[in-house]
Amino acid sequence: MTAAPPAPAGGSTRGALYALSAYLLWGVLPIYFLQLQPTDPFEVVAWRIILAFAFCLLLLTVLRAWRPFLAIVRQPRLMALTALAGVLIYVNWQTYLIGALTGHVIETSLGYFTNPIVTVLLGVIVLRERLRVLPWIAVGIAVVAVVVIVVGYGSFPWIALTLAFSFGFYGLVKKQIGPSVDAVSGLTLESLWLLPVAAIQLVFVANISGITLGTVGVLHTVLLLSAGVVTAIPLLLFASGARRVPLTVIGLLQFVAPVIQFVIGVWVLHEPMTLERWLGFALVWVALVLLSADSIVASRRHRRAVADVAEPV
Repeated sequence: MTAAPPAPAGGSTRGALYALSAYLLWGVLPIYFLQLQPTDPFEVVAWRIILAFAFCLLLLTVLRAWRPFLAIVRQPRLMALTALAGVLIYVNWQTYLIGALTGHVIETSLGYFTNPIVTVLLGVIVLRERLRVLPWIAVGIAVVAVVVIVVGYGSFPWIALTLAFSFGFYGLVKKQIGPSVDAVSGLTLESLWLLPVAAIQLVFVANISGITLGTVGVLHTVLLLSAGVVTAIPLLLFASGARRVPLTVIGLLQFVAPVIQFVIGVWVLHEPMTLERWLGFALVWVALVLLSADSIVASRRHRRAVADVAEPV
């Protein structure tokens, strides 16, 4: 038996940079979306869907990827899964925009801090995965953190939990899809399914408060028309990175975005951070440290086991 050929030189480094770039972009999104005021969150999401779809069509053409895309369209199971993924990412996008544009950036960061723990919990409940001791302790601490925030701060963190669970279920659906659907085709189909939702939202916004596209100023119009690119580029960078680096690296890098969002919420936007919120966040961070430590240890054990099996004979 011979060892598997090594990955191309620099591939892991390049993949880590792709993933890091995606999380950095996701982290500063609150600043971008705040520049879109006074546009209603529902109008922003509607344009985000429509323009992301248009950008993906352009990418399919430039990359000459229509053949694999049409092959996916012919498979009912994949179409159904992409429709479900579309619904979940819509809930995530809409909730995030409501949070970012109504002074709840800190709570959106809490949602993405909590997401890894929700993902672990879904793995146990849905996929019947078995957890070691440390992940169970992390889940328990996260539950206590939510209770502390609810009881001490006096409000239920529905934005944070909706973000965490919608993105957690989105990841679960994407896991079921697997490599059968590439990143561009997946985002194209998810946006396609959501086009009727976007159209309905634009009609309601037009009748209630009025469409703002093209009415606020040149800079505002350019920024709003950039929503599709702003949506697609981080997702494509993430997909490129995830194929090149171990899941452990992705798991550690994913904390970059909520850290940046937290910093923006506290020190740039000066959103209130009571003692109860600090305590709740501290408990979540302790849970994430435990979860990350367990992931690193498990990854090292797996690499040692693979190295033993791959010894040349």
